[in-house]
Amino acid sequence: MPTTKTERVGIKVSDDVVRVRQLTRAFAVEVGLSLVDQTKIVTASSELARNTLDYGGGGEVTAEIVEQGGRRGVRLTFDDKGPGIADIEQALKDGFTSGKGMGLGLGGSKRLCNEFSIVSAPGTGTKVTIARWK
Repeated sequence: MPTTKTERVGIKVSDDVVRVRQLTRAFAVEVGLSLVDQTKIVTASSELARNTLDYGGGGEVTAEIVEQGGRRGVRLTFDDKGPGIADIEQALKDGFTSGKGMGLGLGGSKRLCNEFSIVSAPGTGTKVTIARWK
């Protein structure tokens, strides 16, 4: 899958979550996503950036504009070296939270995207990749 543009943003403080949202919106506009699809990927990116900061102790996101089969999209990969997630299936269920949130984060982010993958285990950190296609 060819990548036509890549940018990385460190996620270490709350302001970085805003930077991730802004970068996601700029990439979504550049590939021509509809306003609804822009809002979906920006919302998912905000949630995942917040999780990276709050639960992963910080990390980074790699944002890419990708092309596949004549279509363009935005792919975001969130990476942290935090404590990891022991039960991914449970973490994806609505209402599950390991903190004080509403528990809509991972499952909600998954529903907002065309592609979603998560790799995590206790002590190894977490890597979440999402994509939204035009």
